[in-house]
Amino acid sequence: MSGAQEFEEVLDGSDKNVASFDHQNASLLKRIQHFLHSTQAAVPLIVLVLAIAAFGIAIGGKFFSAYTLTLILQQIAIVGILASAQTLVILTAGIDLSIGVIMVIASVVMGNFAVTYGLPAPIAIIAGFIAGGLCGLLNGFLVANMKLPPFIVTLGTWKIVAAINYIYSSNNTIRDTDVDQQAPLLHLFAASFRVGGAVLTLGVIAMALLVVGLWYVLNHTAWGRHVYAVGDDPEAAKLAGIQTKKVLLAVYGVSGLIAAFAAWVSIGRNGSVSPSSAETDFNLQAITATVIGGISLFGGRGSILGSLFGAMIVGVVSMGLNMLGADPQWKVLLTGVLIIGAVAIDQWIRKVSA
Repeated sequence: MSGAQEFEEVLDGSDKNVASFDHQNASLLKRIQHFLHSTQAAVPLIVLVLAIAAFGIAIGGKFFSAYTLTLILQQIAIVGILASAQTLVILTAGIDLSIGVIMVIASVVMGNFAVTYGLPAPIAIIAGFIAGGLCGLLNGFLVANMKLPPFIVTLGTWKIVAAINYIYSSNNTIRDTDVDQQAPLLHLFAASFRVGGAVLTLGVIAMALLVVGLWYVLNHTAWGRHVYAVGDDPEAAKLAGIQTKKVLLAVYGVSGLIAAFAAWVSIGRNGSVSPSSAETDFNLQAITATVIGGISLFGGRGSILGSLFGAMIVGVVSMGLNMLGADPQWKVLLTGVLIIGAVAIDQWIRKVSA
């Protein structure tokens, strides 16, 4: 075939440019919107930097000291770990209101197995992880297989696990000295070391390693992509061959295991093992850090690094206001503003894909 066919001759005069999206004429606001849509941890990182700068100006050089900044990290270690677990659940368009009490009952199991029953600390730790994992799997089974709403399921298991926690422990606190004498391994994450003027604990290092590990899993493995797909559109994910039930079951199960890990870190942080710590708002603190960190409550969007930044924002605000001697209610007020602002920004950013 030496000559061009008729339809080929017609194509000779057609435009051969590759299709592309032209953002050159877009307004600055639109460009910012596209940037924030493609860089999901950018908003909480910007807010974190602004918060540090604002309190640094108000308080002075003392706020920028290595000791102060690492003290903030120590204070958010538990919430940061729980926020990582909460992130996995919220990425699937769910929510876990029971994550705080799962952490507490796992710590109570660890403490009782090691101190009350006199079992070796490694066995006690494994028992705590089993307790946390089973609680997470129960949530996952009810959500994935029974098709119950995550909010209702975890609200119910929150109450159930909290009650079991008090019944099992008889509300007895295990003292710091008893843990030190019989199971020092439970205090592992309290160990600290200095880097210049900074004081870091193994709990902070554990939080950072967990976040980095989960970031890799979510961004560079098939399972991570499945988590995002199930949260974005479960029906489309199912049609694409993703076993959505198994993904949800795994997410809630892993969330329970991470809560048990937070329990181990919390024993090191607090020293004692107290069943009454279930009354602490760890559930809401983890959700707050996750939402402020830019994880969309509608599922399928967000970066786990954002959750870490969200926890750090709450820590910076709390430390800054304490150093200024402000009324504690200002922290509550600012946290509420940040939550509403984060959801509003998320809605605005999502319009890019609308």
